[in-house]
Amino acid sequence: MGIPSYPSSGLIQPYHAFSPSGTVHGKVVFANHGREDDYRTLGLMGVNVNGCIVIIRKGGGLSRGAVVKIAEKKGALGVLTYAERDVSKGSFGSGVERGTVMEGVGDPLTPGWGADEDGERLKLEDKKVLERFPGIPSLPLPFESAQLILDSLEGPLAPQEWRDSGRSNLSHVGSGLVMVNFTYQGEKKLATIYNVVAVIRGLEEPDRYVLMGNHRDAWTYGAVDPNSGTATLLDIARRYALLMRKGWNPRRTIIFCSWDAEEFGMIGSTEWVEQNLVNLGAKAVAYLNVDCAVQGPGFFAGATPQLDNLIFEVTKKVQDQDSEVVATIYEKWKTMNGNNIQRLSGVDSDFAPFLQHAGVPSVDIYYGRDFPVYHTAFDSFNWMINNADPFFWRHVADNTALLFDMLVAGVWGLLGLHLADDPVLPLDYLSYAKQLQVWGYSLLMFVDIVKCSQPFPLLLFFYKEYKDAFSRVLDGNISLTPLAASIQEFTSAAKQASEETKKLMEQEFTNDLLALKIRALNDRLMLAERGFLDTDGIKGREWFKHLIYGPRSNYESGLEFFPGISDAMAESKNMSQKDGHAAIKHEIWRVARAIQRAAAALKGELV
Repeated sequence: MGIPSYPSSGLIQPYHAFSPSGTVHGKVVFANHGREDDYRTLGLMGVNVNGCIVIIRKGGGLSRGAVVKIAEKKGALGVLTYAERDVSKGSFGSGVERGTVMEGVGDPLTPGWGADEDGERLKLEDKKVLERFPGIPSLPLPFESAQLILDSLEGPLAPQEWRDSGRSNLSHVGSGLVMVNFTYQGEKKLATIYNVVAVIRGLEEPDRYVLMGNHRDAWTYGAVDPNSGTATLLDIARRYALLMRKGWNPRRTIIFCSWDAEEFGMIGSTEWVEQNLVNLGAKAVAYLNVDCAVQGPGFFAGATPQLDNLIFEVTKKVQDQDSEVVATIYEKWKTMNGNNIQRLSGVDSDFAPFLQHAGVPSVDIYYGRDFPVYHTAFDSFNWMINNADPFFWRHVADNTALLFDMLVAGVWGLLGLHLADDPVLPLDYLSYAKQLQVWGYSLLMFVDIVKCSQPFPLLLFFYKEYKDAFSRVLDGNISLTPLAASIQEFTSAAKQASEETKKLMEQEFTNDLLALKIRALNDRLMLAERGFLDTDGIKGREWFKHLIYGPRSNYESGLEFFPGISDAMAESKNMSQKDGHAAIKHEIWRVARAIQRAAAALKGELV
C-alpha cells in the first residue's frame, strides 16, 4: 500500500490517537459504516468478519472509537477506515482523515476529576483506562488506497444500498485472495497541555459567567479546524477591548477560553470543567462554542432550546456577506434550511463537557455543513482562500445595528453581549417546552403507528425505522404518561417564567427591590438546565449526566433524544421480556424526574 504525498514532509503521518500498537495480517471484509446492522447484513450474506481485517467508510453516526469497538466485538483483527471524497476536487481526494478512537472525553488517567500536575492519576494499565481504548489496532487510509482494497474484494455482491450510498466503486464485500498486512506502532507518553483563559470582569454581576471558547490544537495546519474559530474569537476579544476603551464594561463576567487537546477527546475543556464544576454549576450563564467557524457557505447553529430566540434575533442584525442582494444571515438561513437549529446530543466539540456534564446552556455556531479536507493535510490556508472563505467575510461579519457606538464581530460577539449585558437573561424556556412536547409527541405517535397495520404513506418511513423499538414499548404495556405529565409541568413553569420576564422588563430598573427580583429570576433561568442532569448519568457512560442531550451507546432505536430511553429500547431485545420492559420503564421515569427537576428550578419552588 503506497503512502500518499503530502503538502509538507514535516507533518505527522496519519494515525488514530489511542489505537493500540500491533501488526495484523488477514483477509479483508467491507463492513459499510461499521454499525451493528451492517454486521447483521453481512451475517445474512454468509460473511463472517472473525479473524479478518474490516474496512469501513466514515458515516452512519458512530464515532471512530465506537466503530473499532464494535469490530473488535465481532472478532476482527484490525480496522481500516477511510472518508469518501468528491474525486472531482482533484488532489483533495488524497487526504487522510486523522482522529481519536478513545471512547468518552477527557484525560483517561483522571476519569471524573480534573487533571492536576501533582494530582492523582491512574496507571496506563488500570482497567478504567484500558476500557476507554479499543483492543485492536486501526489506521486511516486515503480514499485511493481504500479503493484499491475494495477493488480486490470478492465474495458476495454488496447490497445495492451500500453501492448507491457512496462514491466508492464497490462491487463485493469480501473476502478475496488478497491479504492485507498493516502495522501501527504508537508511542505511550505523557504530555503537558495548556488552556489559556482571559477574563473581563463584570461590573454589576461579577459572579455570573458568560463563557466563549474555541480549541487551539490541530491535526495538521488547521486553517478551518480550529483556526477559523480562533481567528473569530480573537477578533471578538479585540472588539470588546475597543468597547472597553470607550468606557464600556459588561454587566456580567465574560471568560474567553482557548482549549488544548480537543482533538484527543476534548481533554483541555473537560479537565477545566471538572476542576471548576461547582463554580460553573452555580455561576455559568451559558457557553458559546466556536470550533470550525468557517467551513464554507451557509449558516448553521446548534444550541439548547432556551437560546433559540436569541440566535434568531442576533442573526437578524448581521448582514450575510454571501448574498448577492442585501440580506441578513437570518433571511439567508431561512431560505436555506428554514432556520433549523440542531441539538447538541453529539460529542462533537468542547460544548460537550459544559452541557452534558455540567448542565450549562450551550451554543455551537459555524458556516458550512462539511468540508472535504477535514482532519487532513489539506486543511490549509490555500484551502481557506480558494474554497471556504476567499475574502474572509464569513469570519468577521459586521453588525448592521450599532451597540455602544461600535461594530462587533458577527453573531458570536452579539450573543456574548446580550448574555453579558441584558438585565434579564435572554433565555426563553417556552422554546425548550415546545421541543420537549415535540419529542414526547413523537414517542406517542410512533407507538400509535405501531398499532396501525397499514400506516399512512407519509408515516411509512417512521413505521419501518422505529417499528421494532416501539413494539417493545407497546408489547410491554409501558406507559408514557409520566413523561407527558412532566413535560406539561415544565411547560407551565416556562409560561410562568415568560410572563414574569415580560412584567419585569416593562418596569424601570431604578430600585433595589426590582434588582433583587431580576436577580432571582435570572438565577432560575440560569439554573433550570442543571435540572436535566442525573447524578447516575447515562447507563454505561455515567460521566454524561444530561438525560435530554447526550451520546447514545446504541443507534438502533433511531432516537436522537433521550439517550437513556433510546439505549434501553435498543438493548431490550437482548434481555428477557421482563427485564427489557423494566429497563425501558426505568429510563422513562428517570427522564420524567429530570424534567420535573428542571421545572421546579424554573419555578424556584420546593416540591
